[in-house]
Amino acid sequence: MDRRDFLKTAGMATLALQVAPQELLAAPGPQVAVAEGKDYGKTTRNAVNALGGMKHFVKPGNVVVIKPNMGWDRNSEQGANTHPQVVKALVEEALAAGAKKVKVFDRTCNDERRCYVNSGIEAALKGMKNVELKYLEEERFKKVAVNGKALKEWELYGEALSADVYINVPVAKHHGLSKLTLGLKNIMGIMGGNRGSIHKNIDVALADINAAMKVHLTVIDATRILTAHGPQGGDLKDVTVLNKVIASTDTVAADAYATTLFGMKPEEIPVTVAAYKRGLGEMRLDKIKILKV
Repeated sequence: MDRRDFLKTAGMATLALQVAPQELLAAPGPQVAVAEGKDYGKTTRNAVNALGGMKHFVKPGNVVVIKPNMGWDRNSEQGANTHPQVVKALVEEALAAGAKKVKVFDRTCNDERRCYVNSGIEAALKGMKNVELKYLEEERFKKVAVNGKALKEWELYGEALSADVYINVPVAKHHGLSKLTLGLKNIMGIMGGNRGSIHKNIDVALADINAAMKVHLTVIDATRILTAHGPQGGDLKDVTVLNKVIASTDTVAADAYATTLFGMKPEEIPVTVAAYKRGLGEMRLDKIKILKV
C-alpha cells in the first residue's frame, strides 16, 4: 500500500468511527414532520421548521406556487378544504424567505368564487403584498407529455409548471372513490381537461401525473379530518379535530403517515401503492423517520 492509499483508507476509517453504528447499517429514510397544536399557523411553521425551515426550499427572488385544496363551497370547519391559517402561514413563510411572488390557486369543483370566499382562504390572504390568489385561466393550461402507464399526455397548469418552488397543501379527508384524498391526489387541482375520465384507473393515472410534476414540499392539513362522505362533506359529525400538520419532501411518505390518522394502512390506498411502486417515494412506515414536534 502506497502513502496515498494508506491516507485514504485511514480517513475512511476515521469517518466511520464518527457515524453512529445504526447509521452504518442502514441509510436513513425520508423524514416526515408531524406538528401538533391549536394555533394552526404556529403548528404549520413548526412542521416546516422541523425540515430545516422555509429558507431550505425558497430562495430570494423565487416565484412560489402554494396549491391548497379549495375545491368545495364549504367553510373551514367542514374539513373539505385546506384550513386558511395553514395556507396563510406558508405564504408568510415563503415571503419571509425572500419569495418575489407567491401564487395560490386551485381548479375547483364548485363555483370558484364561492369556493375561494367560503373556504376562508381569500379573506386570510387579503391585503398581503406580492401574493396573488387567482382563478385559473383556461389558456394557461399546457399539454405535457406524461408518458405514463395510463396517461400519455395531459394538460397541466402552466404557472404550476413554471414555478421555482411548488408547495402541495392538501387537506386530509375521506374520498368515496380513492378511499382517501391526500397529497398525491391534490395534484388534480392543476389538471385541465376532463378529469373525470381518469376515475376508471385513477390510482395509476395519478401516479403518472405525480411523476411528471416536481413537488418541492408537501404539507398536509390534518388540523381536522373529514372521515366520511368525502370529498365534499358538509356534516360536522363527519369531522374529527386532530390539530396536526404533516410536512415532508416525500409526498408518498407524507400520505403514508396521514393514512394512519384514519385507522388505515398505506397499502390500503391504491394511489399510494401505485406511486410507491413507481419509485416516487416511500410508503413503508418502518422506513420513514417521523419527527414529532
